[in-house]
Amino acid sequence: MTSFLSFLARQVIGLRSVACLLFLASPLSHAQWHNQSQDIMGTRITVELWSEDPQKAEQAIESVVHEMRQIDARLSPYKENSDLSKLNRQAAKSAVPLSDELFLLLNKAIDYSRLSDGAFDISFASVGQFYDYREQQQPQQKTLQTHLPAIDYRSIVIDQEKRTVRFLHPLLKIDLGGIAKGYAVDRGIELLKQQGIVSAIVMAGGDSRILGDRGNQPWLLGIRHPRSKGKLAVKLPLTDTAFSTSGDYERYFLDGDKRIHHIINPSTGQSATGIQSVSVIAPDGIDSDALSTTVFVLGIEKGLALINQLEGIDAIIIDGEGKLHYSAELLMPVK
Repeated sequence: MTSFLSFLARQVIGLRSVACLLFLASPLSHAQWHNQSQDIMGTRITVELWSEDPQKAEQAIESVVHEMRQIDARLSPYKENSDLSKLNRQAAKSAVPLSDELFLLLNKAIDYSRLSDGAFDISFASVGQFYDYREQQQPQQKTLQTHLPAIDYRSIVIDQEKRTVRFLHPLLKIDLGGIAKGYAVDRGIELLKQQGIVSAIVMAGGDSRILGDRGNQPWLLGIRHPRSKGKLAVKLPLTDTAFSTSGDYERYFLDGDKRIHHIINPSTGQSATGIQSVSVIAPDGIDSDALSTTVFVLGIEKGLALINQLEGIDAIIIDGEGKLHYSAELLMPVK
């Protein structure tokens, strides 16, 4: 990936009008490229892959779409019978056995909570559950004060041997929205690999995972301009990697001149401020997804300091004024 990051350093572009966020850079026959989009997990899921066999391509795509639907059924906080909803109802009362999937995701989430000193915290849902962005509702001050103490990843206690979890605070709830879509695109790519696919992209909203390249050229992905829909701030040439963007422009409403959006600062229970967008490049989607949220909450200085400590991870931040900031490797001179 390094050669493409070096290329990126030369290819950052000014804002320009575009119709979509994904640029397809290959002149290969469209007959060999197959794609499908569905609305799953509260976002737009897209699978695109190369195959000479249309039937094989259709089966491969359908396997990914099916997996996405299954992940949504298990991990959605909005589905009453999901594994996550059952856990949220029971874990404050008694230890709850974890599926392999939840065991993986909860451990990964707590690892990032520890790494970021709580900037990433899936228990943000203890307060986050009271936001409704479509109805432009936010928690009243009394509700915020009552539920804010429940946001504490240290109150999510996992028994590693018994593979159970217990919540130590009676009002604690968790939401995997900051990590589940990255996990889902990883699962999608793994399924495609198992079926012999060598060039593909799986996208779930702001999270993408790329397999291989696109006809001996990189895939070109764009970072949306946070305040101008249909425009890009940056485009990136990428191969065989994951790419996630967290922004304050997808789920939000305005309260006067204050933007109330879905990226919650765990220390306040309110929308994180000072940044409009964070994009992270990492080997796996589960990491790029979690880190884009983490950096958004940490802010520019602390966020870039964290990214610069992590091998093989890079980030681009668009601050509150629309200025671009890059992690250290992206700023290295091209040799």
